[in-house]
Amino acid sequence: MNPSYNSSLLDNAVEQLSKLPGIGGKTALRLALYLLREEENVAVGIGESLIEMRRKIRYCKKCHNISENEVCELCSNPRRDPATVCVVESVKDVLTIEATRQFSGLYHVLGGVISPLDGISPSDLEIDSLVERVKNEDIKEVILALNPTIEGDTTNFYIFRRLAETGVKVSILARGISIGNELEFTDELTLGRSIINRVPFGN
Repeated sequence: MNPSYNSSLLDNAVEQLSKLPGIGGKTALRLALYLLREEENVAVGIGESLIEMRRKIRYCKKCHNISENEVCELCSNPRRDPATVCVVESVKDVLTIEATRQFSGLYHVLGGVISPLDGISPSDLEIDSLVERVKNEDIKEVILALNPTIEGDTTNFYIFRRLAETGVKVSILARGISIGNELEFTDELTLGRSIINRVPFGN
């Protein structure tokens, strides 16, 4: 609960901004006061862009990446390699890998990793849809690019077992990425090399 700033409107603005990840009460207050000092069109522009984003962005029906259409720009791009699919935990990981410019295939966003302690089971993730893609599309290789954590490795193994019957090649990123690190915070050069030097999952 934020302290009172002698204005219910400011109180409410600070409370709402505090809901953003990494934004505490002091930072929220600083942002609110900044918007109050600026021209009205600055706050209106930020507000309208956020509302429009929330209302119009959906998830791609194929890969579950964010999209403004039923199928995202990556999946509908004829220059991408449809035979190679990179499996990631979140949309942030798609953006991170794209920044390396080392991958030209498609993606599959799981929406998380298996974590019994957090109540996340395989049925809560987009694993079944991945298996269906492999069965129904001409996919030759699936690259598992989950964060190198216990939960990520558990999810990798589960997916590997689920895909075993399909005969598709399953690879994993080369471990130039330290155990416990997240892809989002890995430098682009290291991540790019890890994609290029990927190895069969069995190794």
